[in-house]
Amino acid sequence: MRGHAPRTRRPAETPAPQPEAEPRVRPLAALKDLAGLVLRSKAPGLTWRLTVASILTLGGKIAGVTAPLLLGAAVNRLSAGQSAGVQVGAAFAGLALGWAAIRFIAAAAPQARDAIITPVAQAAQARAASETFAHALSLSMDFHQSKRTGSLSRVIDRGARSMDFLLRALVFNLAPTVIELFIAAGVLAGKYDWRFAAVAVATVAVYIVLTFTVSDWRIAHRRALNDADQEAAGRAVDALINYETVKTFGAESRAVANYEVALGHYAAAQVKATNSLTLLNALQSGIMSVGLALMAVMAGWEASEGRLGPGDVTAAVLIMINLYAPLNILGFAYREIRQSFIDMEAMLDLRRQAPDVAEAPDATELPAAPAGQGGEVVFDTVSFRHGARSEGISDVSFRARPGTTVALVGPSGAGKTTLVRLALRLIDPQSGGVSIDGVDLRRLKVAALRRAVALVPQDVALFNDTLEANIAFGRPDATPEEVVAAAAAAELSSFIEGLPDGMATKVGERGLKLSGGERQRVGLARALLADPRVLILDEATSALDSRTEAAIQDTLRRARKGRTTLVVAHRLSTIADADEILVLKKGRIVERGPHDALLAAGGEYATLWKRQTRGR
Repeated sequence: MRGHAPRTRRPAETPAPQPEAEPRVRPLAALKDLAGLVLRSKAPGLTWRLTVASILTLGGKIAGVTAPLLLGAAVNRLSAGQSAGVQVGAAFAGLALGWAAIRFIAAAAPQARDAIITPVAQAAQARAASETFAHALSLSMDFHQSKRTGSLSRVIDRGARSMDFLLRALVFNLAPTVIELFIAAGVLAGKYDWRFAAVAVATVAVYIVLTFTVSDWRIAHRRALNDADQEAAGRAVDALINYETVKTFGAESRAVANYEVALGHYAAAQVKATNSLTLLNALQSGIMSVGLALMAVMAGWEASEGRLGPGDVTAAVLIMINLYAPLNILGFAYREIRQSFIDMEAMLDLRRQAPDVAEAPDATELPAAPAGQGGEVVFDTVSFRHGARSEGISDVSFRARPGTTVALVGPSGAGKTTLVRLALRLIDPQSGGVSIDGVDLRRLKVAALRRAVALVPQDVALFNDTLEANIAFGRPDATPEEVVAAAAAAELSSFIEGLPDGMATKVGERGLKLSGGERQRVGLARALLADPRVLILDEATSALDSRTEAAIQDTLRRARKGRTTLVVAHRLSTIADADEILVLKKGRIVERGPHDALLAAGGEYATLWKRQTRGR
């Protein structure tokens, strides 16, 4: 019996991942999308490659049915004995050589086809991956915050690879096999007897029905295997991304234990999948053997009655063997095709996700601003509430005039971050509007907005690249001298000079090789390099020591000159010189004005100020 596990063993009791609801497979829609991707793939020589591949595929199937007839005729000629031995030998040799040549064509055609179609398949796969990746990046923050990065990358990877498999296995393998079956049935019925065709068609039909039935049963095992694989990958990525947190809390053993449990579920699912595959292979071999036996017995009986020659027996059996050859992989192919449809449908579902923030078809550019002048930011009765929160922001209105600094203060959950996201158009207001220089953000081209607004967040995320690349991310076309100047403006010069590799120093995953203050300064340098009209500072100095913060504040004052700046701050001393301070509480502006006026009013801001300055 299983008792209650102690706390230290809780990771080992993690339940097996429950399979997610299988996407509703739409084969026709998937094939239509596949055709579109192939046509958009821009593969070199796309038209002639598709044409030649189709000709090779059809020609190979026809040759596969024709070759046994030549060998059969050769055997009949050899066994006839009516003509001189030399003539018989020459005829047999000629027919045998013809059989060998056609058989070579039948075998070589698929190989040549694969070589020709590979660039097209790979181009379609790359196109599917890049388009889906681009769409995933366009989706809302809420979508990405609710998805595991590892799971999302698997959806894109599997969906893209499914394109390659569907093109090869379905379009250029199984579909032509159906054509080959009809050709073979016609040849058997026309040259020999309709019963031969009936046996061939019936055997293939039973084979296909049984394969599809067992494979459908196996789909559940395959899905459980994929879910277990996805769960293991998600746990590994989570732990590796949050490596610092894992190390800080000494949770390495817990992370490994959870990963081992996920791998255990994967191993159990793999065993079930393998055993069911073994059963399918055994059943398929049995059906093939029965069909070949029936064909051989019937052909032998007809030969004994004098209606067929020995070569005809050979030809009939060889036609069946050739017909079975592509069916050997039908179970695997059907399962993989079905799984490819599922993987592709998951990718298509991702691509069907409509971005919460989309660029309008008639989006415009920002009007040109006078040199050295910031943009004007206006919030007009803006309201927004997250689905996961009972409160949001309500009827917020303010104007940040060009070149001024507006500070947002208030307790956690008051709505400051929501206002920042609205100003960046990471989310859209549910009522009201946000505009910059008179243009509603929803009518503005996203690229124009990104050039006009730069953010220095509280937790700066860096790429696992060099310092220079991370700073230049704000403006990729910047010169090395401009990057160095931006680093100097962010008080990074002395830090960089002390590094052995200087600007070429790698910062590690998410910048974890740097301290929090160093990451914030890199983020500030990145924003300064972008040279925006509107600069948003979201607790941009929260991770700095007092000396560095004082230096950075001086830098920020210089950076704010001529720019419109929105500042989110908990430490009120950092925004005392703001032109206007907005005090938020429960999603509403409860006070506004400059520092001195708010202190004199003795309201919410004055209370916050006294609380922070008490004991100084």
